[in-house]
Amino acid sequence: MTVSLLDRRVYGLSDVDRLLALPPGTARRWVDGYDRGGVHYPPVVRAERTRDEEVTWGEFVETRLLAEFRARGASMHRLRPAVVRLREEFGRYPLAHARPFLDVEGRELVRHVQQEVGITGHEMLVVVRSGQAMMSAPVQSFVGDLRYVGDTDPEATAVVPVQFGGLVTLDPLHQYGRPVVRAVPTDVVAEQFRAGESTETIADLFDLTIAQVEQALRFELSLARTA
Repeated sequence: MTVSLLDRRVYGLSDVDRLLALPPGTARRWVDGYDRGGVHYPPVVRAERTRDEEVTWGEFVETRLLAEFRARGASMHRLRPAVVRLREEFGRYPLAHARPFLDVEGRELVRHVQQEVGITGHEMLVVVRSGQAMMSAPVQSFVGDLRYVGDTDPEATAVVPVQFGGLVTLDPLHQYGRPVVRAVPTDVVAEQFRAGESTETIADLFDLTIAQVEQALRFELSLARTA
């Protein structure tokens, strides 16, 4: 049986924290829920706790959006009811599809869901400007860092990590989801640099630009800092 792209298992929970520069344990709480002080907090990404240590591509993409909201001080507890309702309206992985954000009718549906569950302020997925439902700042930033595939219901096929300018991408269809610049894994670029090669030599070796090499090195440095 063919597994859809969004259902493809790609990373472990700790890998998600590392790749998205999240504090350790954050992905586990968002994706699979957690217990604290005798209270169970259900997951935001999954419909319910599964205790599965592996994360699908769809779950990773949705966590990438949650990271945008977290960076702006949003509450995952307040955001969760909207995600639950959007899952009912759009199906599994609603945040990994283009329709809720790039389609006019989709954004209107998101707006109605927000009103229904009482989403305001930092947690808003869409905002109203001149009577039109528009993407909020976190969603706009998120969508700008995605690559979509498909005609009738496009879904995210590649993700740009936060603050890496579109040069570094993660794509489950290439290099098994390893971070790459073009088709070259960033860790391979870093290995060459640690071996003493100059950025110019690495660029020539892999047919990359200097900017791509430097971005790959910065990305690998950011991973090392969060390890």
